[in-house]
Amino acid sequence: MSIERIVEQALQDGYLTPAMEAEVGRICNTASELSIEEYMALDRLMGALLTGEVVVLPRKQFINVMEELVLSEAIARVAEIEATSEQTLDVGDIAAYALNRLPPLYATTEEGANFQRSRAKEELQTLIAAQVNEAISRNLDQPEFFPERQVLGKSSGNEVLTQVSALLQTYAHNFEPKPRNSL
Repeated sequence: MSIERIVEQALQDGYLTPAMEAEVGRICNTASELSIEEYMALDRLMGALLTGEVVVLPRKQFINVMEELVLSEAIARVAEIEATSEQTLDVGDIAAYALNRLPPLYATTEEGANFQRSRAKEELQTLIAAQVNEAISRNLDQPEFFPERQVLGKSSGNEVLTQVSALLQTYAHNFEPKPRNSL
């Protein structure tokens, strides 16, 4: 996936997942130089992180791949519903409801995570979609009992801001106009 596509997805979803963050880092570390479009995308991401338009999901030493899969499904379904109705849904509530009814798929390495993703897509995708749909139905039918609820562990996004800022500073000199020698 390209930096531009990752940034578009993060802006659309409002979330930057650890996998997305890792992919941006991998691209930046392996590219001999970034294109102007990639710099512009990183700049857009930095702005969105600073304003809170995009939040960073926390990084762990291990991951539950099921969280990624459920969150992706929930975000896609919620976006469809919110685009065609006046409903506002809580992605966190929907994901938590579905995750409580699905098996965890933990991994500590990229290889393990890729194996779990592949296995889940083959064997569990229908179940994931069904649980997310059930969670959405419940969320739509639920009255707002406690509007003063506080969201758990909201990340400030400073970690990613620091990384993106460092990347921009490291590579920006490649795009500054070079002074012309005058005779």
